[in-house]
Amino acid sequence: MLAASSAWSSPLGSRHAIVLDEQTGEIIFEKNASDIVPIASITKLMTAMIVLDARLDMYEPIMITDADVDTLKNSSSRIPVGAVLSRHTLLELALMSSDNRAAHALARTYPGGLSQFRVAVRNKAYELNLRRTNIEEPTGLSPYNTSTASDLAKMAIAAGHYPEIERITTAAGDLVDVDGRLQQYHNTNRLVSDRNWTIMLSKTGFTREAGRCIVMRVREAGRDVIMVLLNAKETAIRTADANVLQRMLMDRERMQILADFKMR
Repeated sequence: MLAASSAWSSPLGSRHAIVLDEQTGEIIFEKNASDIVPIASITKLMTAMIVLDARLDMYEPIMITDADVDTLKNSSSRIPVGAVLSRHTLLELALMSSDNRAAHALARTYPGGLSQFRVAVRNKAYELNLRRTNIEEPTGLSPYNTSTASDLAKMAIAAGHYPEIERITTAAGDLVDVDGRLQQYHNTNRLVSDRNWTIMLSKTGFTREAGRCIVMRVREAGRDVIMVLLNAKETAIRTADANVLQRMLMDRERMQILADFKMR
């Protein structure tokens, strides 16, 4: 395992991080990866898995109600109360553009409502061995939605087994019919449009308590890697950290190739 000091001269801006080789389970890099911290909208990966596991009608129309309006953080949404969208469209908006009303509506209309949604989340966390993860609600707005960088790496690996989550979270954007009007939505992770990256799954998050967070499944230096960054002060810092880790992976691969060549 590489320590932060051997990978670069200055530390990451993110307070918690992990880089994990998905195939071998090797921890390539970690920083405070076992600390339990708020995870903000990374929560929505779990919400999506729970909804997809239930095998519900993804084209069932769902109306946004006052119950879906965020009264905790008063976050904005471009989906008005009274709008009717398919469950599939709500999933797309929750994952790609991190819309909180969409995520709440998905959980509210889960069989048995929010209470059964929470039961399903607890069962899923147990199934995935997320022993240090606690999720109280589907959006990530609650500071009591907490986990560790290590647990979130496991969650990302699990989410990568859902082709629809992969497809939605790596789309740069989409035109969505919201209440009869076409609206352009964009991915909250701008790196999905960066040609220097091969991203196979992505989810960002932000609240005051959680800071700027991101989970990605990427292909780099010939391997599939899970990258988790939590609690950066700014999006630019989070992005810079991701680029530093990418360069570290590339340098690590070059060093391995050189070592293999010298052994011949």
